[in-house]
Amino acid sequence: MEKIASFTIDHTRLLRGIYVSRKDHLPGGDTLTTFDIRMKLPNREPAVSQSALHTIEHLAATFLRNHPTWKERIVYWGPMGCCTGNYLIVQGDLQSADIVPLMQETFRFIAEYEGDIPGANAHDCGNYMLNNLPMAKWEARKYLIEVLDNLSTENLNYPEEG
Repeated sequence: MEKIASFTIDHTRLLRGIYVSRKDHLPGGDTLTTFDIRMKLPNREPAVSQSALHTIEHLAATFLRNHPTWKERIVYWGPMGCCTGNYLIVQGDLQSADIVPLMQETFRFIAEYEGDIPGANAHDCGNYMLNNLPMAKWEARKYLIEVLDNLSTENLNYPEEG
């Protein structure tokens, strides 16, 4: 089997940031852009806990699918299996810089969130007890302050091969 594109990125050099993971060109001319929303340095710092990442998923997906400008273009938000970030799929041929303000809004929303976690109940979620709002807020604030509010080109483009 061929190695998929995301497994060809040098994770030993990958920084926290926002990256275009792939673009899918659909019949009819639409493009879907998949973003790698990398919250942790892979293999160099502890991953986000599953409970915090699950809460981030609930809050980010809810926020994005209700966003006044972007909601019609949001296809998917979900956690990476390695627990170092999330994938965001958006309709449109986009670059990382195009969604920086949206990600700043999203992570600020999570960092400041108060109240019940949307969908965190037995009726709406398959593992509703696996949530941790305080840690989700902590992780979101850390990513917002340390990464999203201080982005450089190195945080917006995958490391070059070599």
